[in-house]
Amino acid sequence: MSNTTLNIAVVGYGTAGQAAAILLSRDGHRVEVFEQAEKPGPVGAGFLLQPVGLHVLWEMGLLDQALAHGARIERLYGETANGRAVMDMRYSGLDARLFGLGMQRGALFSLLAQAWPGVETVHRAHRIVGADPERGRIRDASGREFGPYDLLLAADGAASCLRAEVGGAKLDRPYPWGALWCLLPQGDWEHGSELRQRYIAARKMIGLLPVGTQPGDPTPRLSFFWSLRTSEFDQWQQTGIRPWLDEVAALWPQARPLLRAVDDCSQLRRASYRDAVLRRWSRGRLVLVGDAAHAMSPQLGQGVNMALMDGLALRDALRAESAVETAIARYEHERRAHVRVYQFWSRWLTPLFQSDRDIVARIRDLAFLPLGRLPGGRGQMLRVLSGLQRGWTGRLRLPAAFLDKLGELKSSTAHAGSLAPQEPPTQ
Repeated sequence: MSNTTLNIAVVGYGTAGQAAAILLSRDGHRVEVFEQAEKPGPVGAGFLLQPVGLHVLWEMGLLDQALAHGARIERLYGETANGRAVMDMRYSGLDARLFGLGMQRGALFSLLAQAWPGVETVHRAHRIVGADPERGRIRDASGREFGPYDLLLAADGAASCLRAEVGGAKLDRPYPWGALWCLLPQGDWEHGSELRQRYIAARKMIGLLPVGTQPGDPTPRLSFFWSLRTSEFDQWQQTGIRPWLDEVAALWPQARPLLRAVDDCSQLRRASYRDAVLRRWSRGRLVLVGDAAHAMSPQLGQGVNMALMDGLALRDALRAESAVETAIARYEHERRAHVRVYQFWSRWLTPLFQSDRDIVARIRDLAFLPLGRLPGGRGQMLRVLSGLQRGWTGRLRLPAAFLDKLGELKSSTAHAGSLAPQEPPTQ
């Protein structure tokens, strides 16, 4: 199909939509993007790019730009409030060349927007609410139709309006737990190459992730998050910021100085999540990508990585197959085989870290670290963490040239933390 030009509509300009627009337009397809926001932009604070996500950026020729802004992460460490280690994983335990990359969502959004010449043609303030998968048409909230297109990509997020068009879901529900988050100056934070978390049972959790810089802001930052039931968001705000800051200080005294500039609840944003397991990801010319296809808890930190991988898998399927229908089937088979195990582990691990189940949390505190030291257990955990697990026993293979590139970066970088001590020039 590499010689066939398709007319493609992409609904949603988040990471999945951005990646698909870049990869498919570079193969010569005509891509139109529809975005409900009047001014498209990033949603969320920071995230952790895993090796599988870094591989997609490498395939797109954007790895160096990402590294220029991101913060290299070598270790994931979690502990109780009294300092008992619960989780301690290093990428080097799987492969000495591997690492993660903490990034601000604004940095990735800008990087992907700059990489697509068609960004100025995005149809803004168009909320697409319906689709005709057989005729290849989409409809916005005002009733206006667009199309026909050869392919429709629903990249409209966890609360997708188009998900129902492909058929019934096995599971589609919001999580009862969410988070409060903000970006903080990194300052002299001593764990510049680590994701750090601290827990009280599973009821309270603080996380700090170095996420580097973004265009227009050369200050290295940390992504801060605080676990909270979504039903308690309003009560938290009504109680006020001071009691909460005292609670942070009691749970993690070393983290409290980072919040010195936070003096109002409005400085923290709210995040909520969904869990969606679908019987199918496509119907006719309509295909789901990103969170529209596989929304899940952020506990494994795979959302952005999965969105990038979806775009690459769809591009490769269209290259490999001679018909759109078979390409769609190939894409769905490939991605479902990878995502399935992450949906399972996300659903079962989340209560260990976000729930009212004190007994379960106690078992976690006692058993999680020893389990990771058992023969085979540590490798399994690291493969899941890195996005490299495929099925229950399989493993995704990353290209040798990409792994060598990561190895060169690790050996040539004197500083093991942020790869962006200064702001690089914007493109």
